[in-house]
Amino acid sequence: MLSHNVDACPHPLFSSDPMAPTVSPIDWAVALTGLLAIVWVNWYFFFARAPVAQAASSGGGVAEVIIAVHGGYDPATVHVAAGAPVRLVFDRQETSSCSEEVVIPAFGVRRFLPAFQKTTIEITPAAPGTYEFTCGMSMLRGRVVAK
Repeated sequence: MLSHNVDACPHPLFSSDPMAPTVSPIDWAVALTGLLAIVWVNWYFFFARAPVAQAASSGGGVAEVIIAVHGGYDPATVHVAAGAPVRLVFDRQETSSCSEEVVIPAFGVRRFLPAFQKTTIEITPAAPGTYEFTCGMSMLRGRVVAK
C-alpha cells in the first residue's frame, strides 16, 4: 500500500519546511491577470458580437453599404436581399498589411484595398445564405447574409 509523506514531497508548496518558497499575493495577482487576459482574448475573437448593417437601396436599385476597414470590418455583418445586386464599399482607414486585400470566395473576388481609399465591389447573392469575406490572411472576417 502506498502512503504519501508530505515531508518527502519535492514540490515547495507541499513542503513542511518553513524556509520553502511560497506563493505570494503578487504571484496570485500575476496568474489571475494572465488568466483574465486569456479569457478576454477568446471572448473578443470568438464570442463578441460584431456590428450588423442592412444594405440600403441607392439609385439604380442597387443596395449599398459602406464597410470601414480598421483592424476589422465595421459592420462585420451585412444583411441583403437574395437575388438583388449589392454594392460593398470598403473604406480602408489604415496601412496594416493584413487589411490590404479583401477576399469573397463565393464570388471569386480577390481585390486590393488601397490605404485611405474606398474600393467598390458589386456582388449578387443569387440564393439565401451566408457569404463570408476575409482579408488576404483570413484574420479579419465579415459576412454578407442574404435573405
